[in-house]
Amino acid sequence: MQTTKFNITDMHCASCSVRNENSLKKLNGVKSASVNYAMRSATVEFDESEVSEHDLHKAVEDNGYHVETMNHQSHEMGGHDHGGMAGQKEVTEARNKAVFALVLAVPTLLLAMLKINLPWQIGNLNTSVWIQAILSAVTVFVIGKEFHITTLKLLRHFAANMDTLISLGTVAAVAYSFWAMASGKHEFYFETAAIITAFILLGRYLEAKSRGQASQAISKLMQLGAKSAHLVKNGVMSNIPIEQVRVGDILAVKPGEKYPVDGKIAKGETTVDESMLTGESMPVNKHAGDEVFGATINIDGSVEIQTLKVGKDTILSQIIKMVEDAQVKKAPIQKLADKIAGVFVPIIIGLALVTFVVWFLLTHDVGRSLIAAVAVLVIACPCALGLATPVAILVGTGEGAKKGILIKNGEALEKAKHIDVVLFDKTGTLTEGKPTVTDVAPATGQEKNNVLVLAASVEKFSEHPLAQAVVKYANEQKLALLSASDFKNEAGKGVFAKIGSDEIIVGSPRLLLGLIVPKNELSSKIEMLEREAKTVVCLVKNKNLIALIAIADTLKLDAKEAVGKLKAMGIASIMISGDNQRTAEAIAKQAGIDTVLAEVLPQDKALEVKKLQAQGKKVAFVGDGINDAPALVQADLGIAVGTGTDIAIESGELVLVKGSPLKVVQAIQLSQKTFKIIKQNLFWAFFYNIAAIPLAALGYLNPMLAGAAMAFSSFSVVGNSLRIKNNKI
Repeated sequence: MQTTKFNITDMHCASCSVRNENSLKKLNGVKSASVNYAMRSATVEFDESEVSEHDLHKAVEDNGYHVETMNHQSHEMGGHDHGGMAGQKEVTEARNKAVFALVLAVPTLLLAMLKINLPWQIGNLNTSVWIQAILSAVTVFVIGKEFHITTLKLLRHFAANMDTLISLGTVAAVAYSFWAMASGKHEFYFETAAIITAFILLGRYLEAKSRGQASQAISKLMQLGAKSAHLVKNGVMSNIPIEQVRVGDILAVKPGEKYPVDGKIAKGETTVDESMLTGESMPVNKHAGDEVFGATINIDGSVEIQTLKVGKDTILSQIIKMVEDAQVKKAPIQKLADKIAGVFVPIIIGLALVTFVVWFLLTHDVGRSLIAAVAVLVIACPCALGLATPVAILVGTGEGAKKGILIKNGEALEKAKHIDVVLFDKTGTLTEGKPTVTDVAPATGQEKNNVLVLAASVEKFSEHPLAQAVVKYANEQKLALLSASDFKNEAGKGVFAKIGSDEIIVGSPRLLLGLIVPKNELSSKIEMLEREAKTVVCLVKNKNLIALIAIADTLKLDAKEAVGKLKAMGIASIMISGDNQRTAEAIAKQAGIDTVLAEVLPQDKALEVKKLQAQGKKVAFVGDGINDAPALVQADLGIAVGTGTDIAIESGELVLVKGSPLKVVQAIQLSQKTFKIIKQNLFWAFFYNIAAIPLAALGYLNPMLAGAAMAFSSFSVVGNSLRIKNNKI
């Protein structure tokens, strides 16, 4: 299976995107297709053995639209097409058309409305009428030719879209007016056709400009990356383009410069501004061995870094990809709007015909009947309906990215609205995730350094944070570690290995319950240390408990505030941990959490989520996205706390980039506000059409006012979506 993305030009309403999406889905070999009206793009997953990209493009072009393949930078180097140039070109073209149309339409309107008669006659008509006819014809058929070209293309396939409605309405008004000129009648609607065309083009310009503002997030992210790097080779420093940097290269970074790629500090120490990544303004101290990330800013120290990731593998590229994907994927609520838009245009054409016939039967006045029908055609264009959801998602995901909150799909926005329980994994989410050794308690006859060497020599094979804390502490004491063999790990319990002929076990107290380990003076100390919110690791040598190592992981500073804010929102907080009950309860008490699920093995976390769901709860699970993956998937809303190594995790629907617990609150608030805006947009889009169509059909709505209202309805939806930027979270 392959995934491709391409731009589609000439889409002017929701029915356009629905038509193209349906055409793509009908092709053999296409697994899924999504056409985004707001972004003018298509994303298709297909089997290239059954269908080619050319076939996909042809399916769209056969519908009367144009395909533009994306001008990617090298994919290997992490290129993204954020549509900046294409978007600016669209805005410029739309502005020029709107200006020219208004320049011609306004004089036409003034001549008609003020009934200005010029001192010349051509035939039996005043020159004023001829000027109106010429200006209107140029406005409608030259400047507004896109409406008629698209209509003719679609007509070949017995299809219609918003352009069809505009084309039918304006051509009917102009044609009737020319017929009236030839028949000696004195009712003309040249100004109606010209002003409708001008207003629609003005609306498209305002919409294009607003959509550009809505989609700035990716463009701004793209601009954050460094363009060059200082390569250090054999003691010599040289400047090279960012594309030439390779994994393993040593790069120099001076004060005030951006880190060009992801890496780790090889020499020196500094402070780094990571706000573009995390949304947090406080600089972070960095020393040798610490990770740094591309596009973050080196503040005050000269350092050398070893490159770990380049191009598409860097955090910045992964963030951009995640935002792009979220903006392309549709929220479930959009399906209703798409279904309606798919049948809307044919229904409106039918209503316009009925309106014309009824008015003609009642009045026998072709002109009056035509004007009512034209008003129905023009007022009903479903542009606002098509923009209601994708533009709000566009703005919401962009704002989230700036705050270190990555929304991976529109579905997450809907789910966040219903959450009533947040289940926090303890380590790295509520706590700093950097446990440190606080106590080493050897048994009688054992020396502290000796037991520490034995424990660290076994723990060095484990990736567990507690194991790493033991190894780090031993290294800080400058202790030489021993060789170990036959290493074995039991998740959530401990590790086993041999050092020489001795069998060494390092693990949790509950692991010892399953082993025959005689109690000694250390056994009573376990409970005492756990009451101090410390995690106890037991060291067993040849089935004898010879030491306890106590490790503490401090609570994050804003954890208590986050729990309090969730409570104020009506959302309960529960902590889940593999720690023993006493330690877990001590940490939970500090955070203000009343309910604790302790001594839960990694594989059982998803089961605890299921239990809460069985009680009718809508559960959000917050975890690190690695061993918590099953629980993140099982939860109604998976919120993954990303780090430098797992930012691209697949499990969570929301990803917090190195976030604090307050980011969980912000993520839920942003999701809820974005979904609220979507609902407002859809309500007003539906209400607008439901209220306006009967008014137009009954003759209470002038076609020119209908054109203005229709044009500005799209602009208002985009403008409402932009309010997400003004909401402080």
